Parts: sequence; C-alpha cells; structure tokens
Amino acid sequence: MRVIGQRSEQMRRSAENKLRVVAVRIDPVIEQRLRVLAEATGRKQSFFLQRMIEEGIEAMEEIWLSPQTLAKVRRGDLPDLLDARSATSDLFDLDVTDAGS
Repeated sequence: MRVIGQRSEQMRRSAENKLRVVAVRIDPVIEQRLRVLAEATGRKQSFFLQRMIEEGIEAMEEIWLSPQTLAKVRRGDLPDLLDARSATSDLFDLDVTDAGS
C-alpha cells in the first residue's frame, strides 16, 4: 500500500496532474457509512474516497480492461489511449447494471 501512496503523492505534485473533482451517485447507506467513518476519525469524506479509488483502481483495471489496454495503462500510455477515443460517456449515463436498479 505504501507504493500506491507514493504514486498518488507524485501525481499530486505534478502541475499537469492536478487533482480533479468527479461527481458520482452512491447509495444513501454507503454515504451514511462514509459519513460515520469521516466523523469518527476526524478526516474528510474526500480523504476516504480518494484512498478507496487509489487502492481499488488496479483491481478494477484488471477486471474490466483488456490485456492490451491494461498493458498500455501500466506502461504509462494513458494519454495516447484517451486520445484514441473520440468521446467518453457522461459520468451520469446509466449503464446496463444501473438499469435494473
């Protein structure tokens, strides 16, 4: 886990990789659990969300990305990969998994 923390710290220091705001919808029960965690520890909710994302992104990439795309991401070819896609979906678009909710 230390390596993840070091990588995120390096990303924060880079002017081209400033932290960005992302809005997501979450289940109210999850939001309440996050609020309790934040209040009990004296940390901000955003601290825990950032940690969850940093610590979980690699596992999600391994599940959801093709081996070729994953290899590009791990080599640092992410900007080229993003340029290859002309459009990205809106964060609030419903996908197949959301449709059943």
